[in-house]
Parts: sequence; C-alpha cells; structure tokens
Amino acid sequence: QRTFLYSVCLQYPLYQLLNSHCFCLLKSGMGLIIFFLCAYVPKTEASHCKWAEVLEDLERIKTSKDIDVSLYTANADEDVKCQELVMRCFFLETNVIFQECLIKNCSKTQDVWNIWKNVNESFEINKLTSTKSEKCKECEEYEEKNFTEFVQNFVKVIQRDCK
Repeated sequence: QRTFLYSVCLQYPLYQLLNSHCFCLLKSGMGLIIFFLCAYVPKTEASHCKWAEVLEDLERIKTSKDIDVSLYTANADEDVKCQELVMRCFFLETNVIFQECLIKNCSKTQDVWNIWKNVNESFEINKLTSTKSEKCKECEEYEEKNFTEFVQNFVKVIQRDCK
C-alpha cells in the first residue's frame, strides 16, 4: 500500500508539470506514453552484489572449529583479468571443504553446500569462459593455507568483485 501511495503522490506533481509546461504533449499519444512511462516504470534496485548469499554463508562458516583443511588459496590482490580463474579456484576448494565436512559430519555442512551451490549457479548463469592469461595462475600454483586464511581471502575477493 505504501508503494501505491508513493506512486499516486508522484503522479500528480508530474501531471501538473506536464500540464503547465507541456500541455500540448498530453494531447498527443506520444505525450501520454512518456507520462505513463515516467509515472509507472518501477525503480530498479541499486546494483545488488551477485555474491551476497555467498558472503553470508562465509560469515557463518568462518568460525567453524570442525573444519580443519589446508586449501589452495588465491591472493585477494590478483590481477582483475584473473578474477574468474581466482573465483573458480575458490569454488573448487569449496568442494574440498564440502567433501571434508561430509566425512567428518561437521556442523557447517549445509552452509558450505550453499556456498558451493551459489557460486556454481553464478558460473552456470553467466557462462564464464575466460582464457588463461600469462599473469594468471592455476589453482594448484597458489600457496596452501589454513581454513581461516582461505575464508578471509575468499571474502576479500568477493568484496572486490562487488564494488
């Protein structure tokens, strides 16, 4: 109901403006189309980070005591051209965490699965296919780090991508 009231409150001043300055436009079909487009086009939400759900799940798992793995961890400050390969590396290593959680029956298995699923969906939707640049490393070329450092770098990479 609030949206409806806002819409009505917006329409009247817009109508007054058009009526006072451009009344002749309202007599034509094009003027009416412009008026209705201005009045009824919904506002688009500010750019929403496609990784928001992943960030939420990373926050949930970062303090987990029952995940104890060493993972190839890409650097958060990698070249922008390597962003997709860096994300793929984090994605692949998330699968390692998930498999470890299944074996150990850890408390955060569902959150890890959600991360894997959301990143995978993003890759599927966007059909990301980058060619390997000379500067970009393969996942196995990165240093192995503990789970906490892995999550911290993953968060930094996502936040950089969402800016």
